[in-house]
Amino acid sequence: FAELHAAVPGLPLASSRVLPGIVLRRDFAAYCPTDGELRALLVTEHLRPALTAPGVEFVVDSEGQYQASLRWIAKRTEALMKHLQSNNVKLLLSSVKQEDVVIYYAKLCGVSVVECLSSEEMALISEITGVSPYVPFGDNLDREITETAVVTFCRPLLLVSKRCVHVGFASVCAFQPHCLILCGPVDGVNEQHAAALQEAFTMLQQLFKTVDQ
Repeated sequence: FAELHAAVPGLPLASSRVLPGIVLRRDFAAYCPTDGELRALLVTEHLRPALTAPGVEFVVDSEGQYQASLRWIAKRTEALMKHLQSNNVKLLLSSVKQEDVVIYYAKLCGVSVVECLSSEEMALISEITGVSPYVPFGDNLDREITETAVVTFCRPLLLVSKRCVHVGFASVCAFQPHCLILCGPVDGVNEQHAAALQEAFTMLQQLFKTVDQ
């Protein structure tokens, strides 16, 4: 329930509504508008390539070596983003904050990015779509990316002064997610209404629970 409702203080209760899909309560790190169905990728690690393996020290002896390292990172990041683009990936949903170089090349390749999603949000998206987070595969950029989710729409949503991301997924199960936008004059009233609704849904779950005879 926590991931399927958003409390909006400062508006009358009559402004409450139900929206298809889910509302992610954060703004786009990069937004590239697109029409129609698109492909999304879930990531749980940084996409900026590392110069060395974990636990290996990388020593830079000169400014020239440092600049060459930055150019290599930029080149590899650009290649990865172009690989995502060639696999029709138009949306990155990341549980970590990506580096600026990733955001830069994402914008150039027409890939929208949403960062810092919670583990609960990532788990919900995985449950809806049936896909697991993408694991980068080093220098092998020829492999087709199969861990993509079908997104029916993806757009900005403004809730009073809070910028959010409204996204719809093609569900692989009977569960069709909708998000409750719960409005009220102050936070305390919203919290009371949210708690009452959650208790009501819990009661309905128990009422319609299959009984093993």
